[in-house]
Parts: sequence; structure tokens; C-alpha cells
Amino acid sequence: MYLTLDLGTTMKILLTEDELRRGIERIAGEIREYYQGRPLTIVAVLKGSVVLMSDLIRLLDMPLRIEIVRASSYRDSTRPGELKLKLDMLPSELKDREVLLVDDIFDTGYTLAEVLSQLARRHPAGLRSAVLLRKEGRCEVDVEPDFVGFDIPDRFVVGYGLDYQEMYRNLPHVAYLETEDL
Repeated sequence: MYLTLDLGTTMKILLTEDELRRGIERIAGEIREYYQGRPLTIVAVLKGSVVLMSDLIRLLDMPLRIEIVRASSYRDSTRPGELKLKLDMLPSELKDREVLLVDDIFDTGYTLAEVLSQLARRHPAGLRSAVLLRKEGRCEVDVEPDFVGFDIPDRFVVGYGLDYQEMYRNLPHVAYLETEDL
């Protein structure tokens, strides 16, 4: 299904609200099964994973802590550029905690790999990762997410927390923008 927004932007829906809900329920089930009620610290990557994190934690019935980091690499582009990380909001101690890094999308993998590396330096008891989307054929690192919602084609996607120039994060579905609208 194609949508045309007020700004004249055309996009095609890849994942509906229902599909997203079912995928997140599946990921939550996998996480519950893996951690089996053990306390968990979720580290969310701002800004894109905020929607995923908020929906995901409501489905997890275990003691949770929530922390955040900020990572950006797109900055007014449709392809990743230099990665910038802000880890100052993390607690100094993740030592001996089970940590789950939550991100919106796994594209080239550089963001996930670098944030996992930074978190590992804090000596958690365990460190795993979950992403909503994994782009097919884009991975350039030797890291794969542990929990994946959906594999998608190599398109520029928006909605459900993902943006294009800080717009469209609020869409309840995931869609891709047509090339002429980028």
C-alpha cells in the first residue's frame, strides 16, 4: 500500500501496525525465554529505538533497568556516515549485570558493533542485542544482533521511531520513502 503525506512525500508500507506488534511480541518471547526472569538492564539507542523499547519493556515480566545512549550516523543523509556516540547518560557500573542493547535498525552494523564494544568495556555479566529491523545485504562487520524483529530489503525506511530528517518517527508502521522524495 502506498501513502502520500501532506508534504507530498510518497511511501510504501513495509510493515503494518499488526505485523510490528506480532514481531515485537515474538522478540519479547525470545528475550523472556533467554533470560528466564533474571534481572535485565536494557540500553536503548536514542532516538530511533524509543518506540521499540517502550513497547518491548511492557511485554517483559522480569526486573528491568533502563539506560540510554545516543548514536547518530545519518545526519541529513540516507546513507550512514561517521558514527557519533554519547555514552555520558550510562551509569558507570554495568559490571556483573545482564545487558541487552536495543536498537531500531541494523544496517551496516557499525553502530551496533561500536556500542557493544563500549558496553563490553564495562564488564557486564552478559551482553546481547536486539533490533527491530535488519537490512538484507548491508552488513559490513562481524557482529550480528541476537534478537531480530524483521529482515527488510535495502530501502530507506521511516516510521515506528525511524526518521528522515527528524520527520516520520511517529508513524505507527514502517514504510520506505520513494527515491525521488529523498
